[in-house]
Amino acid sequence: MARPFSRRSFLSSAAGAIAGSAMLTQGVPLFAAADSSGGLRLKKAVKFNMVKEGASVEDKFNLVKSLGFQGVEIDSPGGVNREEAVAAKKKTGIDIHGVIDSVHWDKRLSDPDPAVREIGLKALKTAIDDCKFYGATTVLLVPGKVSNEKTENYQQCWDRSAAEVRKAIPWAKDAGVKIAIETVWNNFITKPEQMTQYVDQFGTPTVGTYFDISNMIKFGVPPADWIRALGPRLLKFDFKGYSKSKGWCGIGEGDENWPDVLKALKEVNYQGEFATAEVDGGGAKALKDISQRMDRILGLA
Repeated sequence: MARPFSRRSFLSSAAGAIAGSAMLTQGVPLFAAADSSGGLRLKKAVKFNMVKEGASVEDKFNLVKSLGFQGVEIDSPGGVNREEAVAAKKKTGIDIHGVIDSVHWDKRLSDPDPAVREIGLKALKTAIDDCKFYGATTVLLVPGKVSNEKTENYQQCWDRSAAEVRKAIPWAKDAGVKIAIETVWNNFITKPEQMTQYVDQFGTPTVGTYFDISNMIKFGVPPADWIRALGPRLLKFDFKGYSKSKGWCGIGEGDENWPDVLKALKEVNYQGEFATAEVDGGGAKALKDISQRMDRILGLA
C-alpha cells in the first residue's frame, strides 16, 4: 500500500531464525503452543501491488504461489479487474484475504471539509463492497491524519473519523466484512491504549485494528506489547522491518523482536491467519528474498 512517507529499503542479509518450535503442515506454518491444542496458523501474504512480474492477475498469483505465499491484499480502487481476480483466486488457490481502502489518505474521514469526508465514506463503502466480492474478510482503513492544530487536530481527527466509521458499520455488517483501523505515521493513535479506546467506542467486533508492527517502533512501545494490549481487536498485521538506528530496513533486520511478537500472537490467540509483507516488491528475485526472510523469522528456513 502506498504511503506518504519513505517506508522501507532492502538490505542484503537477514536475521537468524527465531527460537522455539514450529512445523509446516500442508504449506501453512503452525506455531504450537505449550499444549498441542493451542497453536496459531500464520499464512504468508503480500500486497498485490508488490508483484511486479506477470502479464495477468493469474500470472501474478501463480508467481507468489510458487514462492510460498498463500494470500494477497488488493487495493480498492487499484486498477484490478474484479472478475479476473476472483477467477485467478479460484484457479490458483491464492486467497484474497483483504482489501485496502486506497482513497483514505487523500480523501480523509478527518478532513475539515464535509464534502471531502463524504467522498472518503463513499470510498470506504466501495472497498467494503469489493471485499465482499473477493470473499475477503477485512478492509484496511487509515481513519485520518493530524495535520493542523486548528482545522485537523487530534480531537477533530478522532471525532470526525469516528462519525464516518459509524456510518459505514451497518454497510460492513451487511457485507460480513470487518473494518481494520491501521497504525501509520499520521500523528494519530500512536499508543496502544489510544487504539483500544478508538476501537472500543464502536461497541462492535465489526471494527478492529490492522497493526503495522514496524510502524509503531518509533513511538516507543514494543510491538509485542501492542499486540497484548490489542488482544481480540487485532484483525491483521503487516510484516516488514524498521530500526530506530537504521530506519526502514530489510525484513528481519529491524527492532521488531520477532520471537516476542510471535509469542504475543499466541497469547492473544490471533485469528487473522495472515502475516502480510508490506515492503518494496519486485519480480521473482525480490519476492523470493521476502519469502525467505519471512521463513527465517517464522522458523521455516
